[in-house]
Amino acid sequence: MTTTDLTQEERSTVVRPGLFTLGRGSLIALTLLLIAIAATTTYRSDSEPRAGSKPKFDPAKYAAATFEPKIVPAIKKNAVDVVKLHRAIDADPEAAGKQYGHRAGTGPYTYAVTLTGTADAVKSGLMQVTVPGLDKARLSVQIGPAINGTSLRDASGLVSFGQFTNQVEYADAATALNTRMKAKVLKSFDAAAVRGKKITVIGAVTPLTADVLTITPVSIEAAS
Repeated sequence: MTTTDLTQEERSTVVRPGLFTLGRGSLIALTLLLIAIAATTTYRSDSEPRAGSKPKFDPAKYAAATFEPKIVPAIKKNAVDVVKLHRAIDADPEAAGKQYGHRAGTGPYTYAVTLTGTADAVKSGLMQVTVPGLDKARLSVQIGPAINGTSLRDASGLVSFGQFTNQVEYADAATALNTRMKAKVLKSFDAAAVRGKKITVIGAVTPLTADVLTITPVSIEAAS
């Protein structure tokens, strides 16, 4: 007998080769299983940290937790007189770096310095300062709006590359510290008001030569 000889009801019960059928009980069990899987599945956004992973680095939070509590006190404590430093670098840069500075790897040394001098004109975000004893050196203080370099990050010796996940975070930390310094030190600073007057500056410097000193400040005050 062929399927053509079967009634419509009989043909509906014929299992075609290669097809899989489930009984009513199996279908119910499968449905309950799928519901259980859906109920116990946790969906996580790609932006959320995975379990056991480090939270995403926040440069602004890092700077807020680091600049005033750690960087500023360390620079003020270790600041060397800039005239003394200039003479040391001029005589023996490597010895000066080992005695007074900090550096990562084979990069240039960065120093914490203090100076007292007469404030002069501002050019391209740099306030020139005349310091007695620095006759052949050009010294300036960064006052913005752009604050460049990594001197604030590097001068204290407290911040190292190993504290960060990658080079991007390390660089972002330096930028965030500069931004924090602008908000806390330079926001209320009036360069025009101190021109021609004596000021005391404490800050950080990464000199490429002994005769060009660009200070990134953590403190600018009228000299007593």
